Amino acid sequence: MNHIAVLIALLPLLGFTSVLLVGGQIGEPRTGWIATSAVGGSFVATVVTFVLLLTHAQREITVNLFSWIPAGALHVQAALLIDPLSITMCLFVTGISTLIHLYSIGYMHGERDFNKFFLYLNLFVFSMLVLVLANNLVLTFVGWEGVGVCSYWLVSYYFDKDAAASAGKKAFIYNRVGDVGLLVAMFLIFTHIGSLTYLNIFAHSSHLSPTIATLTVLALLLAATGKSAQIPLFNWLPDAMEGPTPVSALIHAATMVTAGVYLLVRMAPVLFLSSAGRTSIAVVGGLTAFVAATIATSQKDIKKVLAFSTVSQIGYMMLAVGSGAYAAAIFLMVSHAFFKALLFLGSGSVIHALNGEQDLRKMGALQKFLPLTFPTFLVGWLAISGIPPFAGFWSKGDVLTNVYNYSKPLWVLGLLTAVLTAYYMSRLFVLTFRGSERFREVTEGHDPHESPWMMTTPLIILAVLSLLGGALNLPWAHHLSLAGFLEPVFGPLPALAQSSTVAQYALALVDVVAAVCGLLAAFTVWKTTDPWPRYESPFLENVWHWDEAYDTVVGRPVQRLAQFASDVVEPRVLDGAVSGVAVLVRRSGEGARKVQSGFVRHYALALVLGLALIVVFLVSRTW
Repeated sequence: MNHIAVLIALLPLLGFTSVLLVGGQIGEPRTGWIATSAVGGSFVATVVTFVLLLTHAQREITVNLFSWIPAGALHVQAALLIDPLSITMCLFVTGISTLIHLYSIGYMHGERDFNKFFLYLNLFVFSMLVLVLANNLVLTFVGWEGVGVCSYWLVSYYFDKDAAASAGKKAFIYNRVGDVGLLVAMFLIFTHIGSLTYLNIFAHSSHLSPTIATLTVLALLLAATGKSAQIPLFNWLPDAMEGPTPVSALIHAATMVTAGVYLLVRMAPVLFLSSAGRTSIAVVGGLTAFVAATIATSQKDIKKVLAFSTVSQIGYMMLAVGSGAYAAAIFLMVSHAFFKALLFLGSGSVIHALNGEQDLRKMGALQKFLPLTFPTFLVGWLAISGIPPFAGFWSKGDVLTNVYNYSKPLWVLGLLTAVLTAYYMSRLFVLTFRGSERFREVTEGHDPHESPWMMTTPLIILAVLSLLGGALNLPWAHHLSLAGFLEPVFGPLPALAQSSTVAQYALALVDVVAAVCGLLAAFTVWKTTDPWPRYESPFLENVWHWDEAYDTVVGRPVQRLAQFASDVVEPRVLDGAVSGVAVLVRRSGEGARKVQSGFVRHYALALVLGLALIVVFLVSRTW
């Protein structure tokens, strides 16, 4: 098993190396096929490892690669941790990434930097796999930073556009703020436990006092808010839509934005020690889910609707983590990867058909022109809206049921978010595929065309997964479910009241009613777009003026401080200090130069005077 587990991360790295060395010679599409095959091989290795893990008596296997950092009391091994959580993450990361790579071969056809795009994609997947497979926080941090820098390159792929360059920088800076939280958490853990290896941390987590445990959980929450785009660091993610659509699917569905949730779930034994910390996580997740959902209701860019939807859905995952429902969080993460990747890739197919157009006001009536994109997108829409029997119904319902047992106010907030989710996704669906044809000026009179097979095949596979994905964690088959598989990883769980069977059915019915209400509201409001309905708030369209607030509170003051430093501190203080030292040295030299007259009689006189002083001193001592 050890050698096969190593291949999971090694194959994407080999793909990166191959594209780097020979990509320029072989060109497209061969470069794309090499990169896709590397990630596909990683998926196969993950499946084999998963099967071997099921048959293995031990469910936690450490694969030591080499001794990495021996520094004083800090000993860090480059090692992999193969357990149910890491393998679950690897399964959907490699599987979804393989489909996105295949899709990208068709979508990125003709791009100037085709080879570089796949180079970044392979390195991104390798970094994400290092993050989830690492057996210690230091190696996790390496993968954490790797996905961060790759996302910067991918979001800024069209770097000659100012918007894309700015979006890449924004994503990079916001994530660096979150990195401070992870580093602080690492320092606190090492100071009080003496190890950064996960299994050692969990075995000695009792060494953390309640105060230190809470500080550690809050630091981990800061890290998660940056990487997983939660309040107050969520508004980098919608701007990341400036990257190519496959990047949006890769970052926002299956990989980078789930890293923060994964980190919190991985550290579940530490979260168990701080109820205040878990409550903070739940509140941040609930507020983010609701706020992002309200913003999505008024966006006119098809990809930005999906971006804010991602922020909202990750808020649900954070809400589940804060409630102690770790398995529910991972279940939603997996099902979300299915239907959100489907929706992003489906939107890419729509954009491809409309020659790059992303404005919902210039779409409509695409149902008959996209015979494969339309039904697959419909599946994704129903799944994320929470309509049974699609995967989203089961995973979101699992989260809401657990939240109901944890906090009724947060459950109400989550239920309102579910209504908004069904509304904004139905709005997107209607404006894209139903209604009147508003795209003629975009397509220059030609009918939109369906995407090639390399783009539609992943859509079909993801649609099947979005339909059947709920079977991963059916509530009446616990021992055969995802929750039963993951249960040994979490350690002790917070005590929660359990709903009766009748209550669970009632809550499921409420979930369905909420989804249907959102659907009916959207179809009622958007049944006609002539004239365009005025149900879109400028306040929501402008993201609650969040960017303007940051600009006012942080950006402008820092800019003025920098200007003051440039105009006053640097020329008068820093340059003045340097110039003052130079003047002092010059004047000291000029003064010292006067005693160097060059006349021998002056030097002889100084010698005589010096000897006389010495004689006087010696004589005075004898008195």
